[in-house]
Amino acid sequence: MEKYAIYVPRLVNKEEKFAPGHRACIGCGEALAIRQAFKAMDKNVIVVNATGCAEIFTSQLPNTSWELPWIHTLFENTAAVASGVEAAYKAMRRKGAKLPENTKVVAIGGDGATSDIGIQAISGAMERGHDFTYICFDNEAYMNTGVQRSSSTPFGATTTTSPSGKKSFGQVTWKKNMPEIAAAHNIPYVATATHGYPFDLMEKVRKAVNTPGPAYVHILSVCPTGWGSATDTINRQARLAVQTGIFPLYEVENGVYKMSIDLPRLRPVADYLKIQRRFRHLSDDVIAQIQKRVKQEYQKLLEKVNVTKRTKSKS
Repeated sequence: MEKYAIYVPRLVNKEEKFAPGHRACIGCGEALAIRQAFKAMDKNVIVVNATGCAEIFTSQLPNTSWELPWIHTLFENTAAVASGVEAAYKAMRRKGAKLPENTKVVAIGGDGATSDIGIQAISGAMERGHDFTYICFDNEAYMNTGVQRSSSTPFGATTTTSPSGKKSFGQVTWKKNMPEIAAAHNIPYVATATHGYPFDLMEKVRKAVNTPGPAYVHILSVCPTGWGSATDTINRQARLAVQTGIFPLYEVENGVYKMSIDLPRLRPVADYLKIQRRFRHLSDDVIAQIQKRVKQEYQKLLEKVNVTKRTKSKS
C-alpha cells in the first residue's frame, strides 16, 4: 500500500489554460501532464516553450491551444529566453512601468530540449538565480522527429537511433539524472512528478511557481507512440514507473530531500518493462541488470532522505 507523505488534494481549478482541440497523438501523456501542470497556476503566467512535441501539437497556425501568453523558442535557448523575460519585467518595474502583479515565467521543454540541447542555458539561468520555473516533460526520446534516443532514454530501450537487433542492443547508456543535476545547482526547489499521480503533480507545480528564485520540476510523460504501449494505459504505466522505483517521486526544498510516496517494497521492474514494445527484446539477464541498478539508485535516494531526517533529529 502506498503512503503519501504529502498533499491532501485541493479543489482542482476548472479553468483551462490548455485548451482541447490540439493535435497530440491518442493517449499522449505529455498533453495530459501539461493540462494538469497549468491547472496548478493562475493566469498570470508567461510560457516559454522549446521546440518539440508540445510546441508542434499546440500551435499549428492559425490555431493554438494556449490560453496564456506563449513564446516559441529554439531547443537550445528556452531558459535564456525565460531569463530575458524575467529580467525585462524587473527592469520595466524599476523604470515605473505599470505591469500585472506577480507575473510568473514558466519555461517548458521535452527531455531533448532539457537534458541535451538546452542544458547549458538552463544551468546558466539557475546559476544566475532568475525567478522562473522550468518544467521538463520527459517522454524519454526525441518523439517529435521520429523517436530518436536522447540522454534521457532508458538503458535497453530501442529507438530509431539506438535500435535493437542482431548486432545492436538498444540504448547502451543509463538515463541522465536531470533532477539531481538541477539540485546540484543549490536552487530553492526541485521535484519529480508524473501524470499518474495528478494531485502530487499539481501541488508540486504550484509550489514551484510560488517559490522565489529558480525552480525545476521533472515530469515523466508516457508516450504510447514512441514506447509502443497501449493508449489507454498511460496512467497505469506512469504509476508503475513510480512503484518499481524506476521513476521515484521526491522533492528537494532548499537542499532537503523528501520522498513524496512511501513504498515499503518496490514492484519488479519487469512489471513496467513488459508492457512496452521498446523493451520487448530484453533478455532476463538484462532485466536483472536493470533491476539491480534501479535498487541501487533508489537506495542512494533514500539515503539522502535519511541524512535529512538524521540532521533534523540532531538539531
